[in-house]
Amino acid sequence: MKVLVIGGAGYIGSHVAKALLEDGASVTVYDDLSSGHKINLFAKAGFVEGSILDYAKLEQTMGQGFDAVVHLAAKKAVGESMVNPGLYAENNLNGAVNILNAMAKTGVKVLVFSSSAAVYGMPEYLPVDEKHPLNPISFYGFTKQETERLMAWYDRLKGIRYTALRYFNAAGYDASGAVKGRDSNPQNLLPIIKEVVDGKRECLQVFGDDYDTRDGTCVRDYVHVSDLAAAHVLAIKRLLEGRPSAIFNLGTSHGVTVREVIAATERVTGKPLPVRFAERRPGDPAVLVAASNRAEAELGWKPRYTLIDDIIRTEL
Repeated sequence: MKVLVIGGAGYIGSHVAKALLEDGASVTVYDDLSSGHKINLFAKAGFVEGSILDYAKLEQTMGQGFDAVVHLAAKKAVGESMVNPGLYAENNLNGAVNILNAMAKTGVKVLVFSSSAAVYGMPEYLPVDEKHPLNPISFYGFTKQETERLMAWYDRLKGIRYTALRYFNAAGYDASGAVKGRDSNPQNLLPIIKEVVDGKRECLQVFGDDYDTRDGTCVRDYVHVSDLAAAHVLAIKRLLEGRPSAIFNLGTSHGVTVREVIAATERVTGKPLPVRFAERRPGDPAVLVAASNRAEAELGWKPRYTLIDDIIRTEL
């Protein structure tokens, strides 16, 4: 199995590359290193430095003859997407079109895409399953939804079968320490907590403590990045067996509040975590939890990390 991992030097992409290599695949990473890290590249994997906006380089690279492509190269900062939608349209949408066109030109017929729970917006019911209406409330979420729609059309017109994996809250790091590069400006809760623990931030800012939840803080479904990586391997194999395109939620189906994450961090470190509460951020749902039974039934995927303490240990 020969796989091109686009965005394979980034946080999730490097874990996907590692999982594929451990499964015996031949892996080439394609990354412009704008947010990924060279330290995340594995010696056994090939590497092409390039942008998804460089169509010629994409086509040239895919011409090496791959069985499948994994696309994890989208920009992902929700707040930035609302301030600079043009940047996100160019990278996330035009980049996706370039990938699909290069695949069509070179005859690669299998694509696994890192989508997001951001396509759902404010949940109308819980847990959120794949049939939930799509109503993104950020431009980032809109680009994920539109990429899914693009893939559906390319399946219909060009025979490129795809799997969209809708991540909930990715968290943690490879337990062996093989992935070392960290985001320089983290947006997610656990990497921010690590910066507080490491003394890089004065305190953790928590947005809102008056939600209608069990302790007033937001509830999220934290899924370990190594479990996400395993789902990519399973999704590729499923498509290579000739199965049709599909969409899967990836989460633990268990919600954890921000206060519970703070308490778990204090248990793991044995130290108090400095916290400052602030007003709610607009657009943050009170609760967001996945229904992942479709992934279990059709992919044979089940998260190994189900306790927040265990996830935090790998993060810190």
